[in-house]
Parts: sequence; structure tokens; C-alpha cells
Amino acid sequence: MPAFLWILIAIVFCVLGYFLIRNLKQDEIATHEDRLAAEMSVNEVASLSPDEWLFLDVREPEEWVSGHIEWATLIPLGQLADRSSQLDKETRIVVICRSGNRSAQARDILLWQGFQFVTSMAGGMNEWIAQSLPTVTGQ
Repeated sequence: MPAFLWILIAIVFCVLGYFLIRNLKQDEIATHEDRLAAEMSVNEVASLSPDEWLFLDVREPEEWVSGHIEWATLIPLGQLADRSSQLDKETRIVVICRSGNRSAQARDILLWQGFQFVTSMAGGMNEWIAQSLPTVTGQ
């Protein structure tokens, strides 16, 4: 085969490779833009509709009974990996804990398991209560 055909084949493969890579990067950018911020402030979370968001509290039951957001769901962090199948991967989730540390861990667990719309509440219930937002006690 003549050398110019080899050169022509190489050019075609380079051009096809360029367009393939460009399209993959566009998909990656779109996916990144669809994701939520890693954290939301208490004020941002307080403005979310419980009809559109799952408020997931990952504290222990003893912490939960001392005060929680009325429409929140309790799944302690230690049980989350095993119980995440109970959650809908398409639901927007805000994860809540006492101070914000466990909720960040829970957020990362859910993201690793394929949940795309997950954020955590910065400052946790400590900040929620400090801002005099409503809580309920008991089960």
C-alpha cells in the first residue's frame, strides 16, 4: 500500500478520535452541571419543599428523638450503605446530621452508590436549631 494511503488513514482516525473525545467531554460537562452543590446552607435547606426533596437524617435514634425536622426520614449513617436500596436514586436528597460531618460522609456514600442528586446541610441540626427553625421531638 502506498504511503499516502497510510497517511490518509491516520488523518481520518485522528479526526474521528478528536470528535469522539470532544463529545465525551461535553457529556461529562453536562453531567457535572446537573449535580447539586456538595453542601447547602440551613437557610437554603429550610426553603426546600418536602414534596420535592427527601430530608434524610443520618443521626442515631437517640439524637433523632431529642429534635428533628418534622418531615425528615431517619436512616442512621451506620445503616445507610445497607438501606440505600430503600431510597429512589432519582429523588433529590438533602442529608442532615448534628453538625455536618456525618451528612457529608453519607452524601459521599450515596454518590458512590450512584445517587446523583444529593447534597448535605452545612452546620447540621446544631445550625438549624441556632436559627430557631422548627423541630419536633420524639419518634
